[in-house]
Amino acid sequence: MAKTQLGARVDEDVAELAKKRAADLGLSIGDYLARLVQDDVSGLRARAVGAAARFLADHQAVFDEAEAQQQAPRGARAA
Repeated sequence: MAKTQLGARVDEDVAELAKKRAADLGLSIGDYLARLVQDDVSGLRARAVGAAARFLADHQAVFDEAEAQQQAPRGARAA
């Protein structure tokens, strides 16, 4: 398949994150970006986000309880 060069300007922190993630996956930055686009177009990302949203909705009470326990005072102080 023929390759086309694209150019984009992004914040330095975004560029560093992309480079690190590409390296983690053993991909070039170009292959990593191509994979992101393909996942987006195929709907893979939307399905993954939907699954995560369903998981959070189904288990929200557990998260709320854990958060409440973290915020509760650790014990009454004597006066």
